[in-house]
Amino acid sequence: MRVAHGIYYYPKMSTSEYFKGQYLPPTIEEIAQTIAKRDKIRIVPTGSYALNALGLSTQVVMNVVYMTDGAPRRIKVGGGKGILFKHTSKVKNLAYKSKLLMLIVSALREIGEGNITPYQLETIKSHMKNVSQKELKADIELMPQWVRKILLSL
Repeated sequence: MRVAHGIYYYPKMSTSEYFKGQYLPPTIEEIAQTIAKRDKIRIVPTGSYALNALGLSTQVVMNVVYMTDGAPRRIKVGGGKGILFKHTSKVKNLAYKSKLLMLIVSALREIGEGNITPYQLETIKSHMKNVSQKELKADIELMPQWVRKILLSL
């Protein structure tokens, strides 16, 4: 089935009683990851999508923005949704070994230095339990200084 121009997927049938007999469309994340794999580019979600993915915000975005080392482009997905790939020359933002750490750093940048609430810190602390010390050691030098201080204090 066609998702967007040049992008297709194999439909999956729903097993839920409510959606029985209906096809499940792919998520925006699945579409973006497939495009990144196909084009051999690296991507990291930014903005409200990164916050929502970590549970730091309840805002659900219609247009997801990813930073990439590939070509900038916009992909329209049905129902008014879209994916925007913004090119960045800061390769350091995409060089993380841990995808979770990359998402956490992206979310903290969106919140901004000095604007982090205690609830957000607790949420980030719970996510940090899923990051190994090996990954943290490898990625700590890539983080901005203020993010590094926050994550090491947790």
